[in-house]
Amino acid sequence: MSKTNIVDWKTITGFVVDSFVGYGVPRADAEICADVLLESDKRGIESHGVNRFKPVYLDRIKAGIQNPVTEFEVIKETPTTAVIDGHHGMGQVIGYKAMNMAIAKAKEYGMGMVVVRNSCHFGIAGYYTTMATEAGCIGMTGTNARPSVAPTHGVEGMFGTNPFTIGVPTDEAFDFNFDCATSITQNGKIEYYERIGEDVHPGTIIGDDGNAVEGDSGAALKKIRGGTAALTTLGGIGEELAGYKGYGFAMAVEFFSSILQDGAYGKDLDGKDENGNIRHYQLGHWFIAIDTDHFLGEDVARRKAGEICRSMRASKKAPGAERIYTAGEKEYEIRLAREGGVPINESVQKEITEVRDYLGLSQYVFPWEE
Repeated sequence: MSKTNIVDWKTITGFVVDSFVGYGVPRADAEICADVLLESDKRGIESHGVNRFKPVYLDRIKAGIQNPVTEFEVIKETPTTAVIDGHHGMGQVIGYKAMNMAIAKAKEYGMGMVVVRNSCHFGIAGYYTTMATEAGCIGMTGTNARPSVAPTHGVEGMFGTNPFTIGVPTDEAFDFNFDCATSITQNGKIEYYERIGEDVHPGTIIGDDGNAVEGDSGAALKKIRGGTAALTTLGGIGEELAGYKGYGFAMAVEFFSSILQDGAYGKDLDGKDENGNIRHYQLGHWFIAIDTDHFLGEDVARRKAGEICRSMRASKKAPGAERIYTAGEKEYEIRLAREGGVPINESVQKEITEVRDYLGLSQYVFPWEE
């Protein structure tokens, strides 16, 4: 297990913002990117936080396959809908602006939906549904992704981990926020397992021979990226545990992420052209906001949603189980527990130091250097 150090939120936030600026992202946009990135760590979702800061964002900017300056172009707009071209800019900035647009439309007309093409990885989908719930709206979002998940009875990565996310405002200290992939696990989590030396969890990856891939996470990642293995959908391999249900939900996300904006899908999202050269990822997103005040009111919706959540948590527990949770509760508790800062493992420490030195941000000194 690698050694972990805690970096306080003020330091890591300033460093991430300054690093994005150093790579050409305008400061206002850099602050959005940093907020989305670090919100993941605050919720305990290490697979999408600082672990991905350099390899997914900075390295892609440096490689020229992600644009640091985001051009947010409205292709078509109606009172309740909009189609956006993100022109391969920062996915967090595109997502933030798109959900704000959906919320504004919902506040005026009851519902709003915004779809995006030509975007990049936008961080945790739950960030955007939280934007909606904080505005008193039910929020939904999803995105397609590089092909790494096999359809039921298949062994080839044909679509992405395709999260289907929903947030509902409640009267509790935390809103209901269900944010998960339609695959059992995500590429980011396998990457995280590799960093901390944890093996693949059985049943989450299928090899091209039809058998489950187990063991070393780094070796499994190489197989996925080499096309000899793929992630499995929710329900797992085959139909016995209803893997076809995860497959169906993944397809729904793929449709929402491509057909409404004539966007790329499937194999065209692998970041490679016909000659194998790297290129923009061309991801598609969608954002929906439903304003509760256009129904019986935000107070009514929050109270009822809270009642439903509390009834679930108060139900009979399985033998040995301490608690029943509702979505968003664990993340809320982790957020409280991490008030002191973000835990950063050794491999990410090296990346952060490398970025700091490359950009000459000598004002930042980290705990592992003291």
